[in-house]
Amino acid sequence: MTADALAAWVQVRSRIDWTSGAGQIPAPVEPIVDGLTIWCTEGGRSSDLARGQRLLAALAQSRTDARRRRPLTCGLLAEWQQLVLGTTEVQFRQGDAFAKGGRERYGLTPHTQRDFEHCLRESADPRVPLASRAARAYLDVAFFHPFPDGNARLATLALAYVLELEGVRLDQVGPLQTTRYADDAAGAADLAALVFVLIRSMHQRATSSR
Repeated sequence: MTADALAAWVQVRSRIDWTSGAGQIPAPVEPIVDGLTIWCTEGGRSSDLARGQRLLAALAQSRTDARRRRPLTCGLLAEWQQLVLGTTEVQFRQGDAFAKGGRERYGLTPHTQRDFEHCLRESADPRVPLASRAARAYLDVAFFHPFPDGNARLATLALAYVLELEGVRLDQVGPLQTTRYADDAAGAADLAALVFVLIRSMHQRATSSR
């Protein structure tokens, strides 16, 4: 049987120093362009117009939830996922999940959903830099793989949500859209650094245009 990539991610996650590699976030500033809206309009790298419209609806809902300061939970993700998939009901997966053509298997135990909820709560930990918290939430959704379908899109929404709570929006999302592996500690740390760079670059472009 394929090794449990989720178990590998949980170990990697605990070994990473999430407080390093991501500096102080500049004060919130409105980006020149809304990178998430562009990404959604393109359908999350798809030419499917309906898929793009569903993503836009999920993004709008997530931003409404951010204004209401709703905590990031599995239940909240399920509400967005209903919009992403265009369905009226979404449940936490009931068995092992697979990705990357079956090369990664995400195991299921009686504690998987509870552990996922714990990880999501850590997205609000003020001791961890914002960029790291956002990147970690993205990877948590990707590797816990909570729902049968649409988890990659949901991971991007989760990352954006953590930033949105702090008044930060990205003007670029494309650099985030690359394959990630559950056992890649360096790649996880690099994602946190990338999010920080995207925020800093967005801030520089937005302030220089004033």
